[in-house]
Amino acid sequence: MSVERPGHANAGESVVLRFAPSPTGRLHLGHALSALINLDLARRLGGRLLVRIEDTDLTRCRSQYVDGILEDLAWLGVQSDGPVLRQSDQLDVYASSARRLEAMGLLYRCYATRQEVLAVARDGFTDPDGAPLYPGRGAVLPPAETERRQQQGAPYAMRLDMAKAVARALALGGASALAYAELDASLTPRVVVADPARWGDVVLERKDIPASYHLAVVVDDARQGISHVVRGEDLAAATDIHRVLQVLLGLPVPLYRHHALIRDASGRKLAKRDADTSLAELRRRGLAPRDVRRLVGLEA
Repeated sequence: MSVERPGHANAGESVVLRFAPSPTGRLHLGHALSALINLDLARRLGGRLLVRIEDTDLTRCRSQYVDGILEDLAWLGVQSDGPVLRQSDQLDVYASSARRLEAMGLLYRCYATRQEVLAVARDGFTDPDGAPLYPGRGAVLPPAETERRQQQGAPYAMRLDMAKAVARALALGGASALAYAELDASLTPRVVVADPARWGDVVLERKDIPASYHLAVVVDDARQGISHVVRGEDLAAATDIHRVLQVLLGLPVPLYRHHALIRDASGRKLAKRDADTSLAELRRRGLAPRDVRRLVGLEA
């Protein structure tokens, strides 16, 4: 699989899934589970599976890991049914979407540092990922200090004014604007209504990360014609943010499925630092792709 610029789904190809790892390390069994679930569902529905490299985090992503990911996937039998999109090649596209939100009055500059935010964050108030909830526009720095840092050209993040964003989304789409369909393992849908407010004013752009995961993923899902987003349950809450961005940017709504994760003996989800579960290590030990399917519970 070569990394190329993105293609677009043809009108007749209505079922498109994607597997979208970040190149911050080698793939492990948890990635294998998600990739294989996506592959199996794409084949079951007669659709396509695309591979996307989500590397907007320029501080942590490495090109050598991209090669390793593609090597691991090829060994596993997961091939992209189209060009492999690499997000670091698409930063201008995400910036354009951010400017649209800014023109709506929904983005603002935040000059507060991480330490300053932590210092004023309210105890017990966290977002779904467990991070301290940002206390809101103007709650960390007084206006005069914000103005001073702006004049000095200090680095800043672009935050989404979530209260305004939700109000705008509801005005555009009505009471059901933030609803989406969540599929279970049998593909039976249930309606879920997103609750973006619980995330607070999320960051969509940073100096060191030109586009957040949230902004890039909704833009790419739309550009690539993704019909089914199948990913781990640890990303289920992130759909809150994705739905409000989809409404604001006029993007289509995929069907969602969030599958269970593979966890270690302590109940912690696998991470790239868990070298003993990496596909490269399992391959070195002599395991075959069918053994990986057995290990992740897809075959007896």
